[in-house]
Amino acid sequence: MVGFLAQRIVKGIVVLLAIVVLNFFLIRLAPGDPALVMAGEAGAGDEAFIAQLREKFALDQPLPRQLAAYLGSIATLDLGYSVRQQMPVATLIGERLPATLLLTGTAFAVSLSLGVLLGSLAARRAGTLADTAITGLALLFYATPLFWVSLMAIILFSVRLDWLPSFGFETVGAGYTGLARALDIAHHLVLPAMTLGLFFMAVYVRMTRSSMLEVSRLDFVKTARAKGLTEGVIQRRHILRNALLPVVTLAGLQAGTLVGGAVLTETVFAWPGIGRLMYEALLQRDYNLLLGVFVVSSAMVLVFNLVTDVVYRAVDPRIEVA
Repeated sequence: MVGFLAQRIVKGIVVLLAIVVLNFFLIRLAPGDPALVMAGEAGAGDEAFIAQLREKFALDQPLPRQLAAYLGSIATLDLGYSVRQQMPVATLIGERLPATLLLTGTAFAVSLSLGVLLGSLAARRAGTLADTAITGLALLFYATPLFWVSLMAIILFSVRLDWLPSFGFETVGAGYTGLARALDIAHHLVLPAMTLGLFFMAVYVRMTRSSMLEVSRLDFVKTARAKGLTEGVIQRRHILRNALLPVVTLAGLQAGTLVGGAVLTETVFAWPGIGRLMYEALLQRDYNLLLGVFVVSSAMVLVFNLVTDVVYRAVDPRIEVA
């Protein structure tokens, strides 16, 4: 196990290095100049001031030299300095990352638990009205754009019914502390977490259903029935457990992408996470901040992939870690 983890960590570092280099050049090739944006906001558009800004933030250096300097700072765990926010990138991401982890972690837990539960029910009732209703609902949530579901949820639950807050992380100016603050944050979390989780829940429903139906046709399931085991035991211990491997694979991939993939949800609900931070950095041409978010998101994807490989062993002991 130790050798396997060490090998995967080394491979992950190589992959992360390639991602950093690729993102560096892609961002530099994008249209727009941060010096021009900053000069325009300062109301000084003369060439001397723009040249001074480029020199101050090393934007006048050749791209290979800029890349070498950035890789050197990454090697020392320094993500650079945000020229727009006037703060270290690591500080900005550290302030926003907990909100994103809270949102995506809740959405992931909701989507995975509901997806496996409804998928199992659909597989057990295959061909019935319940199966048709569950798969149809899953297809509806999968096909509907996430931003539209978010807006409709705001209109229904916030504007019409006034049950839930429509935006923000917590009530501004309320001054809640302790349990009251935790409940206030949970109240604000319901809408964004549910709308984000419904999309991924639809994927898990269809994956669980198809995987369970495939496993249910195998010989060992027929043997279990011939032994006289109850249908509930067969479904839980024999079919579901063997059908979870594809679901675990998909969940591991999506858990990593959720960390940096909640841009739409965070923007619509004004949730102060790194997805919204990345969107703001893109609009402001804040290269260092944008690259920092990409590095953290990529590292999280690699970590979740490694965790998924380890979870395989717990789900199916027959899998050897090598």
